[in-house]
Amino acid sequence: MTVMKALRFETYGSPSVLSLDDLHVPDIKPGQALVELYAAAINPSDVKNVAGVFKASLPRVPGRDYAGVVVAGEGWVGKEVWGSGAGFGVTRDGTHAQFLVADMDSLSTKPSALSMEQASAVGVAFLAAWSGLVTAADIQAGETVLISGALGAVGRAATQIAKWKKATVIGADIVSGPNEADAFINVKDGDLAGEVRRLTDGRGADLAFDAVGGPMFEPCLRSLRVGGRQTAIASLGNGRVEFNLVDFYHGLHRLIGVDTMQLTGPEIAKIMDDLRPGFEDGQLKTPAVRTWPLDQAIEAYEAVEKGDVSNKHVLLPRQN
Repeated sequence: MTVMKALRFETYGSPSVLSLDDLHVPDIKPGQALVELYAAAINPSDVKNVAGVFKASLPRVPGRDYAGVVVAGEGWVGKEVWGSGAGFGVTRDGTHAQFLVADMDSLSTKPSALSMEQASAVGVAFLAAWSGLVTAADIQAGETVLISGALGAVGRAATQIAKWKKATVIGADIVSGPNEADAFINVKDGDLAGEVRRLTDGRGADLAFDAVGGPMFEPCLRSLRVGGRQTAIASLGNGRVEFNLVDFYHGLHRLIGVDTMQLTGPEIAKIMDDLRPGFEDGQLKTPAVRTWPLDQAIEAYEAVEKGDVSNKHVLLPRQN
């Protein structure tokens, strides 16, 4: 096959600026692999990317997460792979196409227990959760972790990872719903910090994983024990927050920023490799997915843009 179908945008805007184009199957260079894509998830960040938030070079094929089979690349041909990519959809063409060029040092073997659709739905959410909890905050067994935005994709991934690491999880969100946290706080019902201290016998959380930012930033910070730490991965609103600096330094607190867009290919592959055992033995679970053929990609993007989180929306590039 020399021609492939690919979703592409040549200007920034709503999902309507996307088009399904015929492109040449890309050639690979030494150290690269060509992956035939079987499934590729759509993340909210992909919608933001098309809107111009990340200033992607144009024209560009969007998409970060994927699962597929390597069809060219020394030592990898025929292997099923999964993951996400450094710069995919921003500085290099992404995963919302039938084929993808990936650096071989960014490849990770897909868990045999997962379907292609399930594997493609892991990517960004679990990368963010792992980066914040494990890489940045060095979560330890027996710790108590507060997770804001616990009902979102990243929050649910963080809850699973924290429990896999044998931590106690307090989830928090602005609505109530089914979740796997050991305790849950609806922040609209009262004081977050007060509830956390009640649940920890007045001590506070060892670690706050703030997947919301904005109005949740300071309440999470006030929920920490002396010497506690907080990771920030997002922020609602204009990106600015306020907190009491005196309380911060008297509390010996630490604040750590995490950005998955800064991860390199090898770093992503290492995290995917570290996640694999959790999915193989059932300790980690993928979200429910809704699949779309590639020729309905714009409709799928619109569903994500509208905030439909009932399922993870996944493109099937081999169907068009």
